Amino acid sequence: MRKHGRVDANQDAIVDALRKLGVSVEILSSQGHGCPDILVGFDSRNYLFEIKDINQPPSKRKLTPDEAKFCREWNGQWDLIMDIEGALDALGIKEKK
Repeated sequence: MRKHGRVDANQDAIVDALRKLGVSVEILSSQGHGCPDILVGFDSRNYLFEIKDINQPPSKRKLTPDEAKFCREWNGQWDLIMDIEGALDALGIKEKK
């Protein structure tokens, strides 16, 4: 079991984009132990997002054993996202065209 999680290369861009939209974001990636990367608050709701880098090969985007365990055992909402579009979809935010 890893103590500290690693940060995906796209995490900062996703966090910045969400914050620019007025979404609250708390970074949890340093928690490790399978804890999702960010806690998001939007529209009076909380969301847990595990971030994977879409630019990595599929083998690098797999959940770690700790992340998979967290997902199986967590009784609340949890989403895997790979980009800002995935985050917006999970939040139910329609992109402005």
